[in-house]
Amino acid sequence: MSQEPEADPAQRAAALPGTLPEALRAELVAFRRDMHMHPELGNQEFRTTAAIKARLEKAGLRPRVLTIGTGLICDIGLEEGEQVSGVPVFALRADIDALPIPDTKTECAYRSTVPDRAHACGHDVHTTVVLGAGLVLAELHRQGRLPRPVRLIFQPAEEVLPGGAADAIECGALDGVGRIIAVHCDPRVDAGIIGLREGAITSACDRLEITLDGPGGHTARPHLTTDLVTAAARVVTDVPALVGRRVDTRAGLAVTWGRIESGHAPNVIPQHAELSGTVRCLDIEAWRQAPDIVVAAIDEVANLHRAKSEINYVRGVPPVVNDGEVVALLRDAMVARRGEGSVESTEQSLGGEDFSWYLERVPGAMARLGVRPPGERTVRDLHQGDFDADESAITVGVELFTAAALLDAATREA
Repeated sequence: MSQEPEADPAQRAAALPGTLPEALRAELVAFRRDMHMHPELGNQEFRTTAAIKARLEKAGLRPRVLTIGTGLICDIGLEEGEQVSGVPVFALRADIDALPIPDTKTECAYRSTVPDRAHACGHDVHTTVVLGAGLVLAELHRQGRLPRPVRLIFQPAEEVLPGGAADAIECGALDGVGRIIAVHCDPRVDAGIIGLREGAITSACDRLEITLDGPGGHTARPHLTTDLVTAAARVVTDVPALVGRRVDTRAGLAVTWGRIESGHAPNVIPQHAELSGTVRCLDIEAWRQAPDIVVAAIDEVANLHRAKSEINYVRGVPPVVNDGEVVALLRDAMVARRGEGSVESTEQSLGGEDFSWYLERVPGAMARLGVRPPGERTVRDLHQGDFDADESAITVGVELFTAAALLDAATREA
């Protein structure tokens, strides 16, 4: 007797429940706007944590605030105190912190109310997506339609190197987890579309802080001084060039400066200079070598100009390396919800993301969530005060995550 051909994953996913009801859609937009108006920096997200906790408890869930006081974890499909046993949990991760920059949007009813604080990286969208997915999945669980447990991870301090992921992991975020997914807003991509990439999708990112010291003096007699302004300028220009010649150029090891300070008067050579910046790298092996390479280059340039250097090399995060099977899962889930044209390939960026720490321990993937209003030509880039997102992306993210969670369960049972 002939057998019917097995349906592909996208066909199986097409019948999945978990779309977003209109009433909840409006509530989530309001939640995101409230969060956007009240941004909180890393490890200070007390109001945000309380708001998420209250909404999850209203849905009958039992969220657990992390022991550090901000951020929380919430299981769906596991009773309080129940141990994960033989059933891998599917985890959804969001980051909840904001940036220390001013919100410069001038015509926006929900712009930040906190001076020099803004959700300019889309973490308010990430948080709302995971919250919304959790509420939808909780309702499916009540209906007996959630075959495997799901964990919501609302993580603090993603913007604070080496990232709040370590705190979440220490508090048990990955206990029993089989796979984990996340999204990150992409203002270059239209809302309704996600970008996927197998392998590394972000880069490693470290922080670099340098002080240079030496005897100063009058600008009329630089030969009697350590000319720290010139020394600092040489560090700024020569170190990136030296580093770029000491590793394979395909590794993308790059030193970029964000701050340089020295001196107070035009005719005085100062005794002290400070520089800070980032070290980014596309390749994880080159990232492991980066501290020795960068420190050696700084010392060489500083010594050439008779400046004493002190270097604080702060280890940050490795690249986010997406698992191929989880990328395929996200692709199938998105196609099921939005069709073939809703997925595009994306490039590896030089941005850093502490989601990488989760992927060092369990398979997972991060998708880029399009947030540009379709047809808009202006790109409001990340980490800029005028950044905003097309709020229809919230619906896209929720339905992507719910489909992925249900399809993951169906795939594991097949």
